Amino acid sequence: MSALDIFALIILIVLLAAGLTAWAMLGAFPGRIARQRNHPQAEAIAVCGWWGAITMGILSPIAFIWAYSNPEVSIRGEPRTTAAAPQSSEEEHSS
Repeated sequence: MSALDIFALIILIVLLAAGLTAWAMLGAFPGRIARQRNHPQAEAIAVCGWWGAITMGILSPIAFIWAYSNPEVSIRGEPRTTAAAPQSSEEEHSS
């Protein structure tokens, strides 16, 4: 093996390591974003991010959008309300 072959092999190994590192970072990134934003579904987003990495990007856009979503706000930007407690019968009859 000549010096040029060894140099090409080193470059190939470095590129392979960089590609695997980028793949791992992109797989972990949606889950990390969700945890930093205290998303209630952070673990599910992390799983979706890893499945996106495994499927070569099919689920990745969904994971990123899901990580940046805010489930406590409606589409219009208004806070979501929980179901109102039923009024007692005394309040209904006093009107």
